Amino acid sequence: MWLQHYTPVWGNLALSALAAALPLALVLGLFLSRRVTAHTAALIGLTATLAIASGIYGMPLHLVLSASAFGFLYGLFPIGWIVISALFVYDVAVQTGTFETVKQSVSTITGDRRIQVLLIAFCFGAFIEGAAGFGTPVAISTAMLIGLGIPALKASRLTLLGNTVPVAFAALGTPVVALASVTGLSILSLSATIGRELFLFAIVIPFFLLWTLAGWKQMLEVWPACLTAGGSFALTQLLISNISGPWIVGLASGIVSLLSVLYLLRFWTPVHSPSSPSLHLSLSKQLRAWLPWALLSLFVFLWGIPQVKMLLETFEGKRFVSLPIPWLHQGVLRNVPLVAAPRPENALFLLNWLSSAGTSLFFSGIASGLLLGVRPRTLLKIFAGTFRRIYRSLLAIALMLAFAFTIRYAGMDATLGLVFAGTGMFFPFFSPLLGWLGVAITGSDTTSNVLFGNMQQVTAQALGISPLLAAASHSAGGVIGKMVSTQSIVVACAATNSQGEEGRILRSVLLPSILLVVVMGILVMLLAYAVPWMIPQN
Repeated sequence: MWLQHYTPVWGNLALSALAAALPLALVLGLFLSRRVTAHTAALIGLTATLAIASGIYGMPLHLVLSASAFGFLYGLFPIGWIVISALFVYDVAVQTGTFETVKQSVSTITGDRRIQVLLIAFCFGAFIEGAAGFGTPVAISTAMLIGLGIPALKASRLTLLGNTVPVAFAALGTPVVALASVTGLSILSLSATIGRELFLFAIVIPFFLLWTLAGWKQMLEVWPACLTAGGSFALTQLLISNISGPWIVGLASGIVSLLSVLYLLRFWTPVHSPSSPSLHLSLSKQLRAWLPWALLSLFVFLWGIPQVKMLLETFEGKRFVSLPIPWLHQGVLRNVPLVAAPRPENALFLLNWLSSAGTSLFFSGIASGLLLGVRPRTLLKIFAGTFRRIYRSLLAIALMLAFAFTIRYAGMDATLGLVFAGTGMFFPFFSPLLGWLGVAITGSDTTSNVLFGNMQQVTAQALGISPLLAAASHSAGGVIGKMVSTQSIVVACAATNSQGEEGRILRSVLLPSILLVVVMGILVMLLAYAVPWMIPQN
Protein backbone atom coordinates (compact mmCIF):
# COMPACT_ATOMS: atom_id res chain seq x y z
CA MET A 1 0.00 0.00 0.00
CA TRP A 2 1.07 3.56 -0.74
CA LEU A 3 0.46 6.19 1.95
CA GLN A 4 -0.52 9.65 0.70
CA HIS A 5 1.69 12.54 1.79
CA TYR A 6 0.15 16.00 1.64
CA THR A 7 3.24 18.21 2.05
CA PRO A 8 5.74 16.61 -0.35
CA VAL A 9 7.66 19.81 -1.17
CA TRP A 10 10.12 20.08 1.74
CA GLY A 11 7.28 19.53 4.19
CA ASN A 12 5.86 22.95 3.33
CA LEU A 13 2.09 23.14 2.81
CA ALA A 14 2.13 26.37 0.80
CA LEU A 15 4.74 25.13 -1.69
CA SER A 16 3.01 21.77 -1.95
CA ALA A 17 -0.29 23.53 -2.65
CA LEU A 18 1.35 25.48 -5.48
CA ALA A 19 2.49 22.21 -7.02
CA ALA A 20 -0.96 20.65 -6.58
CA ALA A 21 -2.70 23.68 -8.08
CA LEU A 22 -0.46 23.85 -11.16
CA PRO A 23 -2.41 21.32 -13.30
CA LEU A 24 -5.71 22.97 -12.36
CA ALA A 25 -4.40 26.41 -13.27
CA LEU A 26 -3.01 25.01 -16.52
CA VAL A 27 -6.33 23.45 -17.58
CA LEU A 28 -8.34 26.54 -16.66
CA GLY A 29 -5.85 28.76 -18.48
CA LEU A 30 -6.06 26.62 -21.60
CA PHE A 31 -9.85 26.63 -21.44
CA LEU A 32 -9.95 30.39 -21.08
CA SER A 33 -7.40 30.97 -23.85
CA ARG A 34 -9.60 29.38 -26.54
CA ARG A 35 -6.38 28.29 -28.28
CA VAL A 36 -6.84 24.56 -27.78
CA THR A 37 -9.78 22.15 -27.85
CA ALA A 38 -11.26 20.71 -24.67
CA HIS A 39 -9.75 17.26 -25.14
CA THR A 40 -6.33 18.77 -25.87
CA ALA A 41 -6.53 20.91 -22.72
CA ALA A 42 -7.57 17.86 -20.70
CA LEU A 43 -4.71 15.80 -22.14
CA ILE A 44 -2.14 18.51 -21.32
CA GLY A 45 -3.56 18.84 -17.79
CA LEU A 46 -3.49 15.06 -17.35
CA THR A 47 0.13 14.90 -18.48
CA ALA A 48 1.10 17.60 -15.97
CA THR A 49 -0.81 15.79 -13.23
CA LEU A 50 0.92 12.49 -14.00
CA ALA A 51 4.31 14.19 -13.75
CA ILE A 52 3.53 15.93 -10.44
CA ALA A 53 1.82 12.90 -8.88
CA SER A 54 4.78 10.67 -9.71
CA GLY A 55 7.71 13.10 -9.53
CA ILE A 56 6.69 15.29 -6.57
CA TYR A 57 4.10 13.33 -4.60
CA GLY A 58 6.01 10.08 -5.02
CA MET A 59 3.02 8.06 -6.18
CA PRO A 60 4.26 4.83 -7.82
CA LEU A 61 3.90 4.90 -11.58
CA HIS A 62 1.64 1.85 -11.75
CA LEU A 63 -0.78 3.53 -9.32
CA VAL A 64 -0.67 6.79 -11.28
CA LEU A 65 -1.55 5.02 -14.51
CA SER A 66 -4.20 2.92 -12.79
CA ALA A 67 -5.88 6.02 -11.31
CA SER A 68 -5.88 7.69 -14.73
CA ALA A 69 -7.39 4.61 -16.36
CA PHE A 70 -10.06 4.46 -13.67
CA GLY A 71 -11.03 8.09 -14.30
CA PHE A 72 -11.01 7.55 -18.07
CA LEU A 73 -13.39 4.59 -17.74
CA TYR A 74 -15.64 6.52 -15.36
CA GLY A 75 -15.79 9.35 -17.88
CA LEU A 76 -17.07 6.93 -20.50
CA PHE A 77 -19.39 5.11 -18.11
CA PRO A 78 -21.57 6.32 -16.47
CA ILE A 79 -20.98 9.98 -17.43
CA GLY A 80 -20.48 9.57 -21.19
CA TRP A 81 -23.25 7.00 -21.37
CA ILE A 82 -25.67 9.48 -19.76
CA VAL A 83 -24.71 12.23 -22.20
CA ILE A 84 -25.03 10.18 -25.37
CA SER A 85 -28.31 8.58 -24.22
CA ALA A 86 -29.86 11.96 -23.31
CA LEU A 87 -28.94 13.38 -26.70
CA PHE A 88 -30.24 10.22 -28.36
CA VAL A 89 -33.71 10.98 -26.94
CA TYR A 90 -33.45 14.52 -28.28
CA ASP A 91 -32.34 13.28 -31.72
CA VAL A 92 -35.26 10.83 -31.84
CA ALA A 93 -37.64 13.72 -31.13
CA VAL A 94 -36.01 15.82 -33.85
CA GLN A 95 -35.89 13.04 -36.46
CA THR A 96 -39.56 12.16 -35.93
CA GLY A 97 -40.60 15.79 -36.23
CA THR A 98 -42.24 15.80 -32.81
CA PHE A 99 -39.86 18.38 -31.39
CA GLU A 100 -41.33 21.02 -33.68
CA THR A 101 -44.70 20.32 -32.09
CA VAL A 102 -43.11 20.55 -28.63
CA LYS A 103 -41.80 24.01 -29.53
CA GLN A 104 -45.26 25.03 -30.74
CA SER A 105 -46.82 23.56 -27.60
CA VAL A 106 -44.49 25.50 -25.32
CA SER A 107 -45.23 28.63 -27.35
CA THR A 108 -48.96 28.20 -26.79
CA ILE A 109 -48.33 28.16 -23.04
CA THR A 110 -46.31 31.35 -23.31
CA GLY A 111 -44.71 33.17 -26.20
CA ASP A 112 -42.29 34.83 -23.80
CA ARG A 113 -38.75 33.46 -24.21
CA ARG A 114 -37.94 34.43 -20.61
CA ILE A 115 -40.67 32.22 -19.19
CA GLN A 116 -39.72 29.38 -21.52
CA VAL A 117 -36.15 29.49 -20.20
CA LEU A 118 -37.41 29.55 -16.62
CA LEU A 119 -39.59 26.49 -17.18
CA ILE A 120 -36.90 24.44 -18.92
CA ALA A 121 -33.53 25.51 -17.48
CA PHE A 122 -34.69 25.83 -13.88
CA CYS A 123 -37.95 23.95 -13.19
CA PHE A 124 -37.71 20.96 -15.55
CA GLY A 125 -33.93 20.78 -15.11
CA ALA A 126 -34.38 20.62 -11.33
CA PHE A 127 -36.77 17.69 -11.68
CA ILE A 128 -34.32 15.77 -13.87
CA GLU A 129 -31.46 16.60 -11.48
CA GLY A 130 -33.48 15.33 -8.55
CA ALA A 131 -34.14 12.05 -10.34
CA ALA A 132 -30.87 11.29 -12.13
CA GLY A 133 -28.08 13.86 -11.66
CA PHE A 134 -24.60 13.17 -13.10
CA GLY A 135 -24.91 15.65 -15.97
CA THR A 136 -28.31 14.48 -17.21
CA PRO A 137 -30.15 17.84 -16.83
CA VAL A 138 -27.28 19.74 -18.45
CA ALA A 139 -27.51 17.60 -21.58
CA ILE A 140 -31.30 17.53 -21.78
CA SER A 141 -32.14 21.14 -20.86
CA THR A 142 -29.43 22.56 -23.12
CA ALA A 143 -30.65 20.52 -26.08
CA MET A 144 -34.24 21.64 -25.46
CA LEU A 145 -33.25 25.32 -25.26
CA ILE A 146 -31.35 24.97 -28.53
CA GLY A 147 -34.44 23.47 -30.12
CA LEU A 148 -36.46 26.48 -28.96
CA GLY A 149 -34.17 28.77 -30.92
CA ILE A 150 -31.76 30.02 -28.23
CA PRO A 151 -28.15 30.36 -29.48
CA ALA A 152 -25.92 27.47 -28.45
CA LEU A 153 -23.52 29.34 -26.16
CA LYS A 154 -26.29 31.21 -24.38
CA ALA A 155 -28.25 27.97 -23.94
CA SER A 156 -25.19 26.34 -22.36
CA ARG A 157 -24.66 29.24 -19.99
CA LEU A 158 -28.31 29.36 -18.94
CA THR A 159 -28.43 25.64 -18.25
CA LEU A 160 -25.28 25.77 -16.13
CA LEU A 161 -26.67 28.67 -14.10
CA GLY A 162 -30.01 26.94 -13.60
CA ASN A 163 -28.38 23.65 -12.61
CA THR A 164 -27.00 24.86 -9.28
CA VAL A 165 -29.26 24.67 -6.20
CA PRO A 166 -30.95 21.40 -7.35
CA VAL A 167 -27.54 19.66 -7.28
CA ALA A 168 -27.43 19.39 -3.46
CA PHE A 169 -30.27 16.84 -3.47
CA ALA A 170 -29.53 15.25 -6.86
CA ALA A 171 -30.29 11.66 -7.76
CA LEU A 172 -32.70 11.11 -4.85
CA GLY A 173 -30.44 12.79 -2.30
CA THR A 174 -27.25 10.88 -3.16
CA PRO A 175 -24.81 13.73 -2.22
CA VAL A 176 -26.35 14.05 1.27
CA VAL A 177 -26.42 10.28 1.77
CA ALA A 178 -22.73 10.09 0.82
CA LEU A 179 -21.86 12.99 3.12
CA ALA A 180 -23.60 11.32 6.06
CA SER A 181 -21.78 8.05 5.39
CA VAL A 182 -18.28 9.59 5.52
CA THR A 183 -18.91 11.94 8.46
CA GLY A 184 -21.17 9.85 10.68
CA LEU A 185 -23.43 12.88 11.13
CA SER A 186 -27.21 12.55 11.12
CA ILE A 187 -28.52 12.44 7.57
CA LEU A 188 -31.67 14.29 8.65
CA SER A 189 -29.66 17.06 10.33
CA LEU A 190 -27.42 17.43 7.27
CA SER A 191 -30.47 17.56 5.01
CA ALA A 192 -32.12 20.20 7.19
CA THR A 193 -28.99 22.38 7.37
CA ILE A 194 -28.39 22.27 3.60
CA GLY A 195 -32.03 23.14 2.95
CA ARG A 196 -31.75 26.19 5.21
CA GLU A 197 -28.46 27.36 3.69
CA LEU A 198 -29.80 27.15 0.14
CA PHE A 199 -33.17 28.79 0.82
CA LEU A 200 -32.20 32.31 -0.26
CA PHE A 201 -30.09 31.03 -3.15
CA ALA A 202 -33.01 29.06 -4.57
CA ILE A 203 -35.07 32.26 -4.62
CA VAL A 204 -32.28 34.30 -6.23
CA ILE A 205 -31.19 31.89 -9.00
CA PRO A 206 -34.28 32.40 -11.27
CA PHE A 207 -33.75 36.19 -11.11
CA PHE A 208 -30.07 35.68 -11.87
CA LEU A 209 -30.95 33.35 -14.73
CA LEU A 210 -33.24 35.80 -16.50
CA TRP A 211 -30.95 38.74 -15.82
CA THR A 212 -28.29 36.76 -17.71
CA LEU A 213 -30.74 36.05 -20.55
CA ALA A 214 -32.35 39.44 -21.06
CA GLY A 215 -30.79 42.07 -18.81
CA TRP A 216 -31.97 43.87 -15.68
CA LYS A 217 -34.95 45.73 -17.14
CA GLN A 218 -36.52 42.74 -18.89
CA MET A 219 -35.88 40.57 -15.84
CA LEU A 220 -37.87 43.00 -13.67
CA GLU A 221 -40.79 42.75 -16.11
CA VAL A 222 -41.19 39.07 -15.21
CA TRP A 223 -40.31 39.25 -11.51
CA PRO A 224 -43.58 37.51 -10.47
CA ALA A 225 -42.56 34.43 -12.48
CA CYS A 226 -39.03 34.50 -11.03
CA LEU A 227 -40.37 34.82 -7.51
CA THR A 228 -42.94 32.08 -8.06
CA ALA A 229 -40.38 29.66 -9.51
CA GLY A 230 -37.68 30.36 -6.93
CA GLY A 231 -39.99 30.86 -3.96
CA SER A 232 -42.00 27.68 -4.50
CA PHE A 233 -38.80 25.71 -5.12
CA ALA A 234 -37.09 27.15 -2.02
CA LEU A 235 -40.08 26.61 0.25
CA THR A 236 -40.62 23.03 -0.92
CA GLN A 237 -36.92 22.27 -0.59
CA LEU A 238 -36.82 23.76 2.92
CA LEU A 239 -39.91 21.93 4.17
CA ILE A 240 -39.11 18.49 2.77
CA SER A 241 -35.40 18.61 3.65
CA ASN A 242 -36.29 19.52 7.23
CA ILE A 243 -39.21 17.15 7.67
CA SER A 244 -38.56 13.96 5.73
CA GLY A 245 -34.90 14.02 4.67
CA PRO A 246 -33.04 14.37 1.36
CA TRP A 247 -34.51 11.64 -0.81
CA ILE A 248 -37.35 13.33 -2.73
CA VAL A 249 -36.35 16.96 -2.21
CA GLY A 250 -35.13 17.56 -5.76
CA LEU A 251 -38.02 15.79 -7.45
CA ALA A 252 -40.72 17.48 -5.38
CA SER A 253 -39.15 20.95 -5.57
CA GLY A 254 -38.81 20.79 -9.36
CA ILE A 255 -42.40 19.61 -9.87
CA VAL A 256 -43.88 22.17 -7.47
CA SER A 257 -41.88 24.96 -9.08
CA LEU A 258 -43.00 23.94 -12.58
CA LEU A 259 -46.68 23.66 -11.63
CA SER A 260 -46.57 26.94 -9.71
CA VAL A 261 -45.31 28.88 -12.73
CA LEU A 262 -47.87 27.23 -15.01
CA TYR A 263 -50.63 28.15 -12.59
CA LEU A 264 -49.37 31.75 -12.41
CA LEU A 265 -49.58 32.01 -16.20
CA ARG A 266 -53.31 31.31 -16.06
CA PHE A 267 -54.03 34.79 -14.69
CA TRP A 268 -50.82 36.80 -15.22
CA THR A 269 -49.11 37.92 -18.42
CA PRO A 270 -45.67 39.58 -18.48
CA VAL A 271 -45.37 43.22 -19.53
CA HIS A 272 -44.30 43.62 -23.18
CA SER A 273 -44.63 39.89 -23.66
CA PRO A 274 -45.24 38.62 -27.20
CA SER A 275 -48.64 37.04 -27.49
CA SER A 276 -48.81 33.28 -27.69
CA PRO A 277 -49.53 32.04 -31.21
CA SER A 278 -53.11 30.88 -31.69
CA LEU A 279 -52.14 27.48 -33.03
CA HIS A 280 -54.67 24.70 -32.97
CA LEU A 281 -52.84 21.61 -31.80
CA SER A 282 -55.01 18.56 -31.33
CA LEU A 283 -54.67 16.68 -28.06
CA SER A 284 -53.43 13.56 -29.87
CA LYS A 285 -50.74 15.56 -31.67
CA GLN A 286 -49.55 17.14 -28.41
CA LEU A 287 -49.48 13.79 -26.62
CA ARG A 288 -47.47 12.31 -29.46
CA ALA A 289 -45.02 15.21 -29.37
CA TRP A 290 -44.47 15.05 -25.62
CA LEU A 291 -44.19 11.25 -25.59
CA PRO A 292 -40.34 11.11 -25.62
CA TRP A 293 -40.08 13.59 -22.73
CA ALA A 294 -42.86 11.95 -20.73
CA LEU A 295 -41.18 8.56 -21.13
CA LEU A 296 -37.81 10.09 -20.27
CA SER A 297 -39.21 11.51 -17.02
CA LEU A 298 -40.96 8.24 -16.21
CA PHE A 299 -37.91 6.03 -16.89
CA VAL A 300 -35.55 8.33 -15.01
CA PHE A 301 -37.91 8.46 -12.03
CA LEU A 302 -38.34 4.67 -11.96
CA TRP A 303 -34.60 4.07 -12.22
CA GLY A 304 -34.05 6.42 -9.30
CA ILE A 305 -36.28 4.47 -6.89
CA PRO A 306 -33.95 2.45 -4.59
CA GLN A 307 -36.12 -0.68 -4.78
CA VAL A 308 -36.13 -0.62 -8.59
CA LYS A 309 -32.39 0.01 -8.70
CA MET A 310 -31.79 -2.91 -6.34
CA LEU A 311 -33.97 -5.17 -8.49
CA LEU A 312 -32.08 -4.17 -11.65
CA GLU A 313 -28.71 -4.73 -9.98
CA THR A 314 -29.86 -8.17 -8.87
CA PHE A 315 -30.99 -8.99 -12.40
CA GLU A 316 -27.72 -7.92 -14.03
CA GLY A 317 -25.71 -10.02 -11.60
CA LYS A 318 -23.22 -9.00 -8.92
CA ARG A 319 -20.22 -10.22 -10.92
CA PHE A 320 -20.86 -7.47 -13.48
CA VAL A 321 -21.51 -4.68 -11.02
CA SER A 322 -18.32 -4.08 -9.05
CA LEU A 323 -14.90 -4.50 -10.70
CA PRO A 324 -11.81 -3.69 -8.57
CA ILE A 325 -9.27 -1.57 -10.44
CA PRO A 326 -5.96 -3.48 -10.53
CA TRP A 327 -3.35 -2.18 -8.04
CA LEU A 328 -5.42 0.89 -7.20
CA HIS A 329 -8.27 -0.71 -5.23
CA GLN A 330 -7.25 -0.41 -1.55
CA GLY A 331 -3.71 0.20 -2.74
CA VAL A 332 -3.75 3.86 -1.66
CA LEU A 333 -4.06 4.93 1.98
CA ARG A 334 -5.86 8.18 2.78
CA ASN A 335 -3.82 9.83 5.55
CA VAL A 336 -4.49 11.97 8.60
CA PRO A 337 -5.83 14.62 9.12
CA LEU A 338 -8.39 13.85 6.41
CA VAL A 339 -9.26 10.69 8.32
CA ALA A 340 -8.79 9.70 11.93
CA ALA A 341 -6.36 6.93 10.97
CA PRO A 342 -4.86 5.83 7.63
CA ARG A 343 -7.60 4.22 5.57
CA PRO A 344 -7.42 2.34 2.26
CA GLU A 345 -9.26 3.96 -0.64
CA ASN A 346 -11.63 1.86 -2.70
CA ALA A 347 -11.39 1.90 -6.48
CA LEU A 348 -14.35 -0.03 -7.84
CA PHE A 349 -15.57 0.43 -11.39
CA LEU A 350 -19.33 -0.06 -11.27
CA LEU A 351 -20.35 -1.67 -14.53
CA ASN A 352 -24.02 -1.44 -13.63
CA TRP A 353 -25.08 -1.51 -17.26
CA LEU A 354 -28.78 -2.03 -16.50
CA SER A 355 -29.31 0.10 -13.38
CA SER A 356 -27.34 3.10 -14.71
CA ALA A 357 -29.26 6.35 -15.23
CA GLY A 358 -27.90 6.41 -18.78
CA THR A 359 -29.64 3.13 -19.53
CA SER A 360 -32.97 4.57 -18.41
CA LEU A 361 -32.45 7.40 -20.91
CA PHE A 362 -31.44 4.97 -23.65
CA PHE A 363 -34.52 2.79 -23.07
CA SER A 364 -36.75 5.87 -23.10
CA GLY A 365 -35.26 6.78 -26.49
CA ILE A 366 -35.85 3.28 -27.86
CA ALA A 367 -39.39 3.13 -26.48
CA SER A 368 -40.18 6.60 -27.82
CA GLY A 369 -38.90 5.74 -31.29
CA LEU A 370 -40.83 2.48 -31.50
CA LEU A 371 -44.07 4.08 -30.28
CA LEU A 372 -43.61 6.90 -32.79
CA GLY A 373 -43.30 4.37 -35.62
CA VAL A 374 -39.52 4.42 -36.13
CA ARG A 375 -38.04 1.15 -37.34
CA PRO A 376 -35.31 -0.48 -35.21
CA ARG A 377 -32.80 -0.12 -38.06
CA THR A 378 -33.51 3.62 -38.26
CA LEU A 379 -33.17 3.95 -34.49
CA LEU A 380 -29.74 2.37 -34.75
CA LYS A 381 -28.77 4.91 -37.42
CA ILE A 382 -30.02 7.78 -35.22
CA PHE A 383 -27.93 6.51 -32.29
CA ALA A 384 -24.87 6.15 -34.54
CA GLY A 385 -25.39 9.71 -35.74
CA THR A 386 -25.58 10.93 -32.14
CA PHE A 387 -22.29 9.20 -31.36
CA ARG A 388 -20.55 10.66 -34.44
CA ARG A 389 -21.70 14.13 -33.41
CA ILE A 390 -20.28 14.03 -29.88
CA TYR A 391 -17.43 11.48 -29.84
CA ARG A 392 -14.85 14.25 -29.39
CA SER A 393 -16.77 15.53 -26.39
CA LEU A 394 -16.90 12.01 -24.96
CA LEU A 395 -13.11 11.83 -25.29
CA ALA A 396 -12.78 15.20 -23.54
CA ILE A 397 -15.03 14.05 -20.68
CA ALA A 398 -13.04 10.83 -20.24
CA LEU A 399 -9.71 12.69 -20.22
CA MET A 400 -11.10 15.26 -17.77
CA LEU A 401 -12.18 12.53 -15.38
CA ALA A 402 -8.77 10.83 -15.74
CA PHE A 403 -7.24 14.16 -14.72
CA ALA A 404 -9.59 14.49 -11.71
CA PHE A 405 -9.15 10.92 -10.48
CA THR A 406 -5.36 11.16 -10.64
CA ILE A 407 -5.47 14.34 -8.53
CA ARG A 408 -7.71 12.56 -6.04
CA TYR A 409 -5.70 9.35 -5.58
CA ALA A 410 -2.37 11.20 -5.49
CA GLY A 411 -3.64 13.31 -2.58
CA MET A 412 -3.21 16.60 -4.43
CA ASP A 413 -6.82 17.54 -3.68
CA ALA A 414 -6.17 17.01 0.03
CA THR A 415 -3.21 19.38 -0.07
CA LEU A 416 -5.44 22.11 -1.43
CA GLY A 417 -8.10 21.26 1.14
CA LEU A 418 -5.62 21.58 4.01
CA VAL A 419 -4.85 25.13 2.89
CA PHE A 420 -8.51 26.02 3.44
CA ALA A 421 -8.53 24.14 6.76
CA GLY A 422 -5.69 26.32 8.05
CA THR A 423 -7.68 29.56 7.92
CA GLY A 424 -8.57 29.54 11.63
CA MET A 425 -11.59 31.60 12.67
CA PHE A 426 -12.30 32.35 9.00
CA PHE A 427 -12.74 28.66 8.27
CA PRO A 428 -16.58 28.97 8.06
CA PHE A 429 -16.13 31.45 5.20
CA PHE A 430 -13.78 29.11 3.33
CA SER A 431 -15.75 25.95 4.07
CA PRO A 432 -18.17 26.38 1.11
CA LEU A 433 -15.25 27.56 -1.07
CA LEU A 434 -13.63 24.17 -0.50
CA GLY A 435 -16.88 22.53 -1.62
CA TRP A 436 -16.86 24.81 -4.67
CA LEU A 437 -13.30 23.73 -5.50
CA GLY A 438 -14.09 20.05 -4.96
CA VAL A 439 -16.98 20.08 -7.43
CA ALA A 440 -15.08 22.26 -9.90
CA ILE A 441 -12.37 19.55 -9.94
CA THR A 442 -14.49 16.39 -9.85
CA GLY A 443 -17.74 17.59 -11.45
CA SER A 444 -19.76 15.86 -8.73
CA ASP A 445 -21.13 17.10 -5.40
CA THR A 446 -21.27 13.48 -4.25
CA THR A 447 -17.59 12.84 -4.99
CA SER A 448 -16.56 16.15 -3.43
CA ASN A 449 -18.50 15.29 -0.27
CA VAL A 450 -16.78 11.93 -0.04
CA LEU A 451 -13.34 13.47 -0.54
CA PHE A 452 -13.56 16.40 1.87
CA GLY A 453 -16.60 15.83 4.09
CA ASN A 454 -14.71 14.18 6.92
CA MET A 455 -11.92 16.76 6.82
CA GLN A 456 -14.48 19.54 7.14
CA GLN A 457 -15.90 17.84 10.22
CA VAL A 458 -12.51 17.21 11.87
CA THR A 459 -11.30 20.77 11.24
CA ALA A 460 -14.51 22.30 12.57
CA GLN A 461 -14.29 20.25 15.77
CA ALA A 462 -10.70 21.38 16.33
CA LEU A 463 -11.73 25.03 15.88
CA GLY A 464 -14.83 24.80 18.08
CA ILE A 465 -17.21 25.30 15.14
CA SER A 466 -20.28 23.17 14.47
CA PRO A 467 -19.15 20.09 12.49
CA LEU A 468 -22.67 19.85 11.10
CA LEU A 469 -22.46 23.37 9.70
CA ALA A 470 -19.03 22.78 8.14
CA ALA A 471 -20.06 19.52 6.44
CA ALA A 472 -23.36 20.92 5.18
CA SER A 473 -21.66 24.10 3.96
CA HIS A 474 -19.23 22.00 1.95
CA SER A 475 -22.11 20.42 0.04
CA ALA A 476 -24.00 23.72 -0.29
CA GLY A 477 -20.92 25.48 -1.69
CA GLY A 478 -20.34 22.59 -4.04
CA VAL A 479 -23.58 23.20 -5.92
CA ILE A 480 -22.22 26.60 -7.02
CA GLY A 481 -19.04 24.94 -8.27
CA LYS A 482 -21.15 22.79 -10.59
CA MET A 483 -21.51 25.63 -13.09
CA VAL A 484 -17.72 25.96 -13.54
CA SER A 485 -17.02 22.24 -13.54
CA THR A 486 -15.14 21.44 -16.74
CA GLN A 487 -17.09 18.19 -16.95
CA SER A 488 -20.41 20.06 -16.99
CA ILE A 489 -19.11 22.58 -19.52
CA VAL A 490 -17.97 19.83 -21.88
CA VAL A 491 -21.37 18.12 -21.53
CA ALA A 492 -23.09 21.40 -22.40
CA CYS A 493 -20.89 21.82 -25.48
CA ALA A 494 -21.66 18.26 -26.55
CA ALA A 495 -25.39 18.93 -26.24
CA THR A 496 -25.13 22.09 -28.35
CA ASN A 497 -22.65 20.72 -30.89
CA SER A 498 -20.37 23.65 -30.04
CA GLN A 499 -17.12 21.85 -29.30
CA GLY A 500 -14.23 24.27 -29.02
CA GLU A 501 -16.29 26.94 -27.26
CA GLU A 502 -15.65 25.64 -23.75
CA GLY A 503 -13.46 28.62 -22.91
CA ARG A 504 -16.14 31.15 -23.80
CA ILE A 505 -18.68 29.33 -21.65
CA LEU A 506 -16.27 29.10 -18.71
CA ARG A 507 -15.52 32.82 -18.92
CA SER A 508 -19.23 33.62 -18.95
CA VAL A 509 -20.01 31.67 -15.75
CA LEU A 510 -16.77 32.03 -13.77
CA LEU A 511 -17.44 35.46 -12.27
CA PRO A 512 -21.08 34.72 -11.29
CA SER A 513 -19.94 31.47 -9.69
CA ILE A 514 -17.23 33.20 -7.65
CA LEU A 515 -19.66 35.92 -6.59
CA LEU A 516 -22.27 33.41 -5.41
CA VAL A 517 -19.82 31.28 -3.45
CA VAL A 518 -18.42 34.38 -1.70
CA VAL A 519 -21.97 35.28 -0.66
CA MET A 520 -22.39 31.71 0.57
CA GLY A 521 -19.19 32.07 2.61
CA ILE A 522 -20.53 35.23 4.26
CA LEU A 523 -23.80 33.45 5.04
CA VAL A 524 -21.96 30.56 6.70
CA MET A 525 -19.91 33.01 8.77
CA LEU A 526 -23.17 34.51 10.04
CA LEU A 527 -24.54 31.06 10.84
CA ALA A 528 -21.37 30.14 12.71
CA TYR A 529 -20.97 33.27 14.83
CA ALA A 530 -24.11 35.44 14.70
CA VAL A 531 -27.10 33.06 14.52
CA PRO A 532 -25.81 29.59 15.50
CA TRP A 533 -29.27 28.72 16.85
CA MET A 534 -30.40 28.24 13.24
CA ILE A 535 -28.22 25.13 12.96
CA PRO A 536 -30.01 21.89 13.94
CA GLN A 537 -28.60 19.90 16.83
CA ASN A 538 -27.08 16.69 15.51
